[in-house]
Amino acid sequence: MIDEIHCLNPRTTTGAQTADLLKDLSERLPATFVYAGINVTDTPLFSVRGAQLAGRATLVDCGPLPARHGTRHPFRDVITDIETHLDLQQHKPGTLPRHTQYLHQRTAGRIGSLTRLIRQAAITAISDGTERITKTTLDTIRLDHLAETQHRPHTRTR
Repeated sequence: MIDEIHCLNPRTTTGAQTADLLKDLSERLPATFVYAGINVTDTPLFSVRGAQLAGRATLVDCGPLPARHGTRHPFRDVITDIETHLDLQQHKPGTLPRHTQYLHQRTAGRIGSLTRLIRQAAITAISDGTERITKTTLDTIRLDHLAETQHRPHTRTR
């Protein structure tokens, strides 16, 4: 898996060499290549060297993680997994999954926004000595611009 593929610029010598290497590897190795990034198809990798790599790739467009998928709760499962790795002395397991709906709304289902929110809340909990994350703590954390824009309540202008 190659993450942050949107940062690869084949217009530079290094980027072009990397793009050629990826093309060569995809031709020679019996493997599945996964290119992950933001707006991958709009990157110079696919537009400048487009036909060569795009002809070897199938786009799987992934949006935000849904709160619920059938009987499964993938967003809650991610929250639970993140929480199990917190090393906060006073944090009670199960606290964060109870706030799944709030966390999903606040982050618009984006895992990057979620991990940033929980990481910042953990840093705050360590800094203030509480060693636990509460909804009050989560409310005080500013997120990335996209999440904050999505979460901001819409007000009507008269």
